[in-house]
Amino acid sequence: MKLVLLTMILSLTACATVKTLPPSTSHVNIEHHGKRSYCQSIPRIYSGFSYNLCKLHGEPSRQENLGDSFNNVPFFIIDGGFSLVADTVALPYTLYTQSKHGSIDVN
Repeated sequence: MKLVLLTMILSLTACATVKTLPPSTSHVNIEHHGKRSYCQSIPRIYSGFSYNLCKLHGEPSRQENLGDSFNNVPFFIIDGGFSLVADTVALPYTLYTQSKHGSIDVN
C-alpha cells in the first residue's frame, strides 16, 4: 500500500496535468530534449494529455532520442496515462477555466 501511494505521489511531480492546471497558466513551453513542439495552443480540458501529445508533435530528430525511459518506454508516454486519469478527475474545474480563460499558448 505504501509503495502504491509513493508511486502516485512521485508520478504527480512530473505529471503534465499539474504543470497546466493552475488558472494563472496562460503560456507553457513544450519541448523534448531541445526539440520544440509545433503546437500553437492546448485546451485546458485534458491539458495534461494534450501536453504529452504535443511532445510527440515536434521537430524531427535524425537520431533516436527517447530521453528518460522505463523499459524503453519514454516517461512522457507513461505520464500520458497518469495525465488522462488526473485530467478526468479535474474535468469539472477545467471546463470552468476553459470557458473563463481560454486555451493555453504553447512556446
